[in-house]
Amino acid sequence: MKTLDTHDLPGNADALKTLFLEQQSHWLENLLSSQNHIKKTQNHLQDVQKNHEELQQQYISLQENQAHLLEQIEYYQAAFLLLQKKRFGKSSEKDTHQGELFDEVEQAEEQEQESTEAESQANLTSENTVSKKRKVKRGRKPLPAHFHREIREYDLSDAEKHCECGCLKQFISESVSEQLKIIPASIHVIQHRRKKYACTQCEGQIKIASMPAQPIPKSNASPELLAYIAVSKYQDALPLYRQEAIFKRLGIHLPRNTLANWMIKGSELLQPLYNLLQDRLLSSGYVQMDETPVQVLSEPGREASTKSYMWVRKTGDPEQSVILFDYFPSRAGAVIETLLPDYQGFLQTDDYGGYHRKGEQPGVHHLGCLAHARRKFIEADKITKTPKGKLSKAGMGVQLIKKLYAIEQRIKDKTPEEKYQHRQRESRPHWNKIRTWLEDALPKILPKSPLGKALAYLHKNWSKLTRYLEDGRLNIDNNLTENAIRPFVVGRKNWLFACSPKGARSSAMLYSVIETAKANGLDPYAYLKILFEKLPAAQNLEDYEQLLPWTVQISGGTA
Repeated sequence: MKTLDTHDLPGNADALKTLFLEQQSHWLENLLSSQNHIKKTQNHLQDVQKNHEELQQQYISLQENQAHLLEQIEYYQAAFLLLQKKRFGKSSEKDTHQGELFDEVEQAEEQEQESTEAESQANLTSENTVSKKRKVKRGRKPLPAHFHREIREYDLSDAEKHCECGCLKQFISESVSEQLKIIPASIHVIQHRRKKYACTQCEGQIKIASMPAQPIPKSNASPELLAYIAVSKYQDALPLYRQEAIFKRLGIHLPRNTLANWMIKGSELLQPLYNLLQDRLLSSGYVQMDETPVQVLSEPGREASTKSYMWVRKTGDPEQSVILFDYFPSRAGAVIETLLPDYQGFLQTDDYGGYHRKGEQPGVHHLGCLAHARRKFIEADKITKTPKGKLSKAGMGVQLIKKLYAIEQRIKDKTPEEKYQHRQRESRPHWNKIRTWLEDALPKILPKSPLGKALAYLHKNWSKLTRYLEDGRLNIDNNLTENAIRPFVVGRKNWLFACSPKGARSSAMLYSVIETAKANGLDPYAYLKILFEKLPAAQNLEDYEQLLPWTVQISGGTA
């Protein structure tokens, strides 16, 4: 717009007015143009700001994705390392860390030693007996005294008995050494001869002498043979097809289907005894429980590859111990209700969800297994790289739990009341230390990492894991049940599967009797032999009760 000078202004009012209106029109045009430009600039700025916010959101999202991917990479790296350790590394859970690497544990041990020394003043002799390490004798152990001895004597010749001085040497003693001689299976045939009588005058009815009731009537299986086959398969993990081959080498034709039928019929004979053992278990007030997969080929309505399960129940009471195996095609919680109907008392299991519902019922006190918690820290520690001489977080967890096991090892031979007192004085304060450590470590560790899972397991099951402190009868973990289930797992590696549900149930029955016999210090073969001899003649409850493992008398029948 042209700038006007005062000399350029017209002299009359009309011309001045016209000029003013022209200038005003130019001003308005410029103003509107400026306003449009400002609007365009504002819109552009809004678009830029919106784009900036979108880019900022994309950046944040990319950062979150990056963190998630890094977490996933760390998780899969840990999982890969753990699988490598499981497949190629040592399977032992033995701790390799030195105690002095973790000062807190060392200080706790020193405090424990001080309290132990103070307590030992009250009963010095008994405490020293427990605390001193027993010396293990090295060398060859003597052979059992009840074995038959075949004496072979060796003497000097007459010439060797004369001394160089001319005197006759006198006998002073003898040197005795022993060798173990094994004779392959000795086969005997029991020939039952039943006398027959008849009247020669009237030719009346023939009378034949009766014979004792047999475990499997009309078969050539003696109680000894049934016990031998059962122990060979269920204790020594020798499949029936291998036993068939062994019998064949001895010149005896015993097909495996015959052996399998004998085991099924033998297990049916054991049912009344199993019922008494189950009554004892359900009334014990303390039951430990676990389960393991088993494959059954010919199961109605199911594929041969479908998993079934062998369940194990064990009394926590070391006296009159009962171990029962049960086969079920399912791992559902309904199975637990079937196995523990109306049960009241302590129930110790792992953290499998099927046990939770039973553990929450009135009158049932659910215990956890500290061995499972420790195992998770051990696995996390195996794949954690730390500088030499230093403990990882997972290693710290292992050391803290190790201290609790050290206390249990020291008090294992004490009475339940003494165990309770020791746990209140030593274990409970240490659990408080673990709680403080857990609350500090839990927020700092990735939840899906092996260590994060170990910490979460400990946090989630805290009340179950510490419940053993409430009663001196209770165990710190469920390892006794896992030990009882191990013979089945070893056997499964050899015979691989059960052919039918009936066969799986018979296996469960025989495993129950054998493992219960072992838990009560009986030789499984000797106990089964007595059962197969006496169960066919049992008629009432008293007869069956006389055959319980803590009642039956077996000469030389310790495991």
